[in-house]
Amino acid sequence: PQDEDCLVRGLSVLCNLANQLYYPCEHIAWAADAGIVRVGSQKWWTLSTALWASSLLLGILRSLRVLFQLRRKLRQHKCSASSPWSQKEVKAQVKAEVLSILTATADLSNAIHWLPPGFLWAGRFPPWLVGLLGTISSLIGIYQASGGGTSEA
Repeated sequence: PQDEDCLVRGLSVLCNLANQLYYPCEHIAWAADAGIVRVGSQKWWTLSTALWASSLLLGILRSLRVLFQLRRKLRQHKCSASSPWSQKEVKAQVKAEVLSILTATADLSNAIHWLPPGFLWAGRFPPWLVGLLGTISSLIGIYQASGGGTSEA
């Protein structure tokens, strides 16, 4: 889209790249654990988790950038005589971005937990917290899939 700025596009491309690299790494790790390929799986699991965490972090940064742009748009609309429908659309987009940030933050917290010990809080979460963060992420995803977090809602 032409109205999307370069930073948002760049973050989207980097996020997509991290996702595209994540998938084959995870498959190699799985195949190594299953005995299909003869490589050590731990380095592949670590790499895939690091790529997943990178993708989540890039997604959070992208959503924050979009939020700042939407906030600016809302301020401009309040000063002008714009239609209430466009303000409603912008507010729905803000809601969707906030939900995306919450989901990605819960997943990022778990991704860091699953990295090798010594990196931030890796390995330090109790099982109940890992489950809670996963549940929060899943419930927000279900809400968004049901149309609650989209601009059409």
